Amino acid sequence: MSGPLTGVYGTPPLVPGRSEAAQAAKDELSKNLYQQAQPSLLERIVQWLEDRFSDLTQQVAQVVPGGIWGLIVLGLLAVGVVVVVRLKVGGLARSATTSEALFGRTSKTSAQHRAAADRAAAQGAWDEAVLERFRAVVRALEERAIIDERPGRTADEAAADGGRMLPDCSAALRAGARLFDDVAYGSVPALAADDQVLRTLDETVRAARSNAVVA
Repeated sequence: MSGPLTGVYGTPPLVPGRSEAAQAAKDELSKNLYQQAQPSLLERIVQWLEDRFSDLTQQVAQVVPGGIWGLIVLGLLAVGVVVVVRLKVGGLARSATTSEALFGRTSKTSAQHRAAADRAAAQGAWDEAVLERFRAVVRALEERAIIDERPGRTADEAAADGGRMLPDCSAALRAGARLFDDVAYGSVPALAADDQVLRTLDETVRAARSNAVVA
């Protein structure tokens, strides 16, 4: 007679050992069903970055006055500083372009620039009047051979060159160059008083004699 678990039921099921159970679990987990359920490499990377950013934000918020809102304000201030610096650097870079920035595309005499300034002033177009008036000053210096005709010279360079040759006009020339740059590149609106300043500069430079000392 067979035992209680034999007979029609055959031999009793065997209990697997530890190694067999581990292998069975490994085989089961290796099936595609479980592999597909795990996050992908990209998802794990994104999750890691999110965790690190969250940790960093919390750490910074603890030391910045106002917490996270203080951090946002500091960020906006930083953006504002960057914008201001870029605008300032851009203006300086534009002032260092070719002579087209100072004299335009056409070559005019000092008298022609002066006449254009007078017409603009008569119409109250003070920006144009100031620009043309300073161009007349620089062109007159070139026509008198006080400074050479150098392509690419900026307003500041023209004032510096003219000031070396006309020391008594040096300060006024530098002020005129700053006024030109402010109006041309700094979007500073010119006034009637600015045009009068350059009228006086034009008359002073035309009457001055070169007495520079050559080193």
